[in-house]
Amino acid sequence: MQGNLPPEAQEKIEQLQDLQETAQEVAVQKQEAESSLTEAQNALDELENIDEETTMYRSVGELLVETEYDQAEEDLEDKVDTLEIRLETLEKQEGRVQDQFESLQEELEDLLGGGMGGPAGPGGPGAGGA
Repeated sequence: MQGNLPPEAQEKIEQLQDLQETAQEVAVQKQEAESSLTEAQNALDELENIDEETTMYRSVGELLVETEYDQAEEDLEDKVDTLEIRLETLEKQEGRVQDQFESLQEELEDLLGGGMGGPAGPGGPGAGGA
């Protein structure tokens, strides 16, 4: 089927496929950011229930390193802030990709509707009576 399409239509189909892949990648990144944000917020909430004198550790690669309450709180707050910004950025990117996809899809439909010799929609060629 694609062999019969004009080169411009084939190009738009390839662009649509690329945008679809991009949308999937953004969706995965967004889901990961949401999960990390929830985890960091939960840890920050739990920190409020812990006495400030309690010995605490944080993970550094494969190691657990002793940390102070204030440092743990600051690190978690920074992480939450960073993840919120990341999530906001991904949501904007997701919207832009969706807009591009819809625009490109309309261009392709116009191209195929006008270039394939078929009916161009209601009131178009082939829609009349005798």
